[in-house]
Amino acid sequence: MLTIELMSRRFVPLISGQTYHLFNRSVAKQPIFTSSKEFQRFLDVVDFYRFKKPAIRFSYYNRLQIDERLRFIKSLYNGENLIEIYSFSLMPNHFHILAKQLHDEGIKLFMSQIQNSYAKYFNVKKKRSGALFQEMFKAVRIESDEQFVHVARYIHLNPLTSYVLREPSELENYPWTSFIDYMGKRTLPFLNRSMLMSHYPTTKKLKKFTMDQVDHQRKLKEIKHLMLE
Repeated sequence: MLTIELMSRRFVPLISGQTYHLFNRSVAKQPIFTSSKEFQRFLDVVDFYRFKKPAIRFSYYNRLQIDERLRFIKSLYNGENLIEIYSFSLMPNHFHILAKQLHDEGIKLFMSQIQNSYAKYFNVKKKRSGALFQEMFKAVRIESDEQFVHVARYIHLNPLTSYVLREPSELENYPWTSFIDYMGKRTLPFLNRSMLMSHYPTTKKLKKFTMDQVDHQRKLKEIKHLMLE
C-alpha cells in the first residue's frame, strides 16, 4: 500500500521503505523558531511523534511529573516507529528532514502530528491564531545513494547557505541541525546515523565532504528540485 499526497500541484507517492527529503515552511515565511526553547520544543515533538500512536498528546505528556514522564517515554521507546530519521535542519522559518517511511501513511501522520503540535504550542505562546505552516508539506523521494549523501549535506549546510551562521567552524557546534550529532558532540535518540556514516570511512571524511561545498552551495542553482525553496 502507499499514500498519495498532493504536493506542489503534483502527486508524490509516499511508499513504505522509501526515503524522502521532507520540507515545510511557515505561512508568509514568518519566523516560527525565535528562541532556543522553541527550537528544542520542535525537536522534542519530533522525538515523541516518530512513534506509532502515542497514547497521549505531547502537550499532556509534557505536564506529567518527572517520574511519570520517564515511565511513559520508556514504554514509548519500546513501540513501533513510523519513520527513521537520518538528518534534519531547523531554520528560522522552515525545516528539513531526511527520513524513511517505515509504515503505511507514516510520513503523513508524522508530519501532521509534529506540525499540529508545534503550531498549537507556538500560537498559545505568541497569542496568535490560524495556520502556522503552509497547508501541504513537500517531499522528494531519494532515488540513489549519491542523492542521499548530497541531500544530507544540503540539509546540514542550510544554516550556512542561508547565512544564519557566518563561519563554517560554527556548524559542528550548532544544535539545530543533526551535523553536531555526526560530529560526536550530541546523541539525539531519534537520529539514525548508521545509514549516512556507511558512506564514509570516518567522521573526518564526512566533515570534509560537507565543508568542501559551503561556498558552492551558497551559490547553488543546479539542484533547486532538491532544495524545495
